[in-house]
Amino acid sequence: MSIDINNESGTEVDEEAILDIARFALDRLHIHPLSELSVIVVDAAAMEQLHIQWMDEPGPTDVMSFPMDELRPGTPGKEEEELPQGLLGDIVLCPEVAEKQGAANGHSMDAELQLLTVHGVLHVLGYDHGEPEEKAEMFGLQKAILDEWRAARGLTGPSPAPTTH
Repeated sequence: MSIDINNESGTEVDEEAILDIARFALDRLHIHPLSELSVIVVDAAAMEQLHIQWMDEPGPTDVMSFPMDELRPGTPGKEEEELPQGLLGDIVLCPEVAEKQGAANGHSMDAELQLLTVHGVLHVLGYDHGEPEEKAEMFGLQKAILDEWRAARGLTGPSPAPTTH
């Protein structure tokens, strides 16, 4: 799996954890190992510009996703060569917003960024939360992936709860 991270925010973030949880989520969702994902970490001003440009909404947001090849989760048990591969797209994270959300929800900025990374991965794979049943599916899968990742790394305590945006 090729995952690039580019931190343009000026804020120190746990890039290794972001890469690790993104890889874990993509593996869990049976995405071809030669697929590519980009994660960009930006400051609030840059995120606000993207939010206005793409969503026509003011202010910075926590995460934005820009799917490319419209890949979808693979099927368990398929051989690697049977899985589609391609460019997943870009996930843009804003640590300033993540820090505020994490503090409001009783966890660290890095824990919030891990949650938002999984959220972004799900969005580039076609998941959405506009309708109640979509939200239940997406947030349930998000929690399962985050819980499994945390357990595999020996992290204790509950996973961060999602904030809705």
